Amino acid sequence: LRTEAVMTSASAGIDDLSHTGGKTTTTVAMDFGRITLDDDLILYLFGTPGQDRFWFMWDDLVRGAIGAVVLVDTRRLADCFPAVDYFENSGLPFVVALNGFDGHQPYRPEEVREALQIGPDTPIITTDARHRADAKSALITLVEHALLARLR
Repeated sequence: LRTEAVMTSASAGIDDLSHTGGKTTTTVAMDFGRITLDDDLILYLFGTPGQDRFWFMWDDLVRGAIGAVVLVDTRRLADCFPAVDYFENSGLPFVVALNGFDGHQPYRPEEVREALQIGPDTPIITTDARHRADAKSALITLVEHALLARLR
């Protein structure tokens, strides 16, 4: 199962590609993954596109969720405001993952916390989502944060 498709002219004027000039594919609807941690413990992962035309799916996808990772494209920081607002308003624990590329992080987590007005209890981490170890670290941070939130 693949959720990537070749971009067509249908996205012209809709998707902002100004920071991703070489991009030729896009996610169709959403990404899905499954990680079996133990025989009776399975982690289901749903990745939603950030464009507002897909927001209708979010309420259904978060039903039963333990938390969310807001993956922030540091080249387009303002694009994550709606996702941060959504999860703050829903009360669902979330972490903010600043997705740098090739080790380049243009903003420090403290700068992003201030710019997005994120409370001190919400973890902000740096990551490169293309790297397995970074993705694993983001998920571990989320699970730890969600467990702590349930204990409060």
